[in-house]
Amino acid sequence: MGEVIKVGMADLKVCQYPDSLTTLGLGSCVGVALYDSRTKVTGLAHIMLPDSTAIKNNSNIAKFADTGIVETVRLMEKLGASKSRLVAKIAGGANMFHFANETNKALRVGDNNVAAVKKKLGEMGIPIIAEDTGCNYGRTVVINSEDGMFTIKSVGKPLKVI
Repeated sequence: MGEVIKVGMADLKVCQYPDSLTTLGLGSCVGVALYDSRTKVTGLAHIMLPDSTAIKNNSNIAKFADTGIVETVRLMEKLGASKSRLVAKIAGGANMFHFANETNKALRVGDNNVAAVKKKLGEMGIPIIAEDTGCNYGRTVVINSEDGMFTIKSVGKPLKVI
């Protein structure tokens, strides 16, 4: 068993077998796990916001769906992964707070993050093969580089492996 590498909020990391990647406390944020089964190169991005162009201080490319996913793929390719073999699993994107006016799309950060992640992965031709998104609870995730299994832990919920 290798090292478990922690990915912080608005952060991203890549690794190879036997290491694994984890991120804690995905609320409205989305954990994007990318995996190349041939090389066992694995990436995990903790996406906090959908679009870097909508924010003035956007120097942290890991924070945004539009830039964080691209950078994760770039780093994975440096380790020998091929974009054509990558598959994605995503988790998070919860709507953690109830607002009186839930029709205001800007307040639905979790939904917006999930939509932006799906859009960027689609543009890059990376299929999403599993997901656990939405609802109103947080998640902690681990992606195993041996087999790409994505473990999702939530308080008061059964353990999920996708």
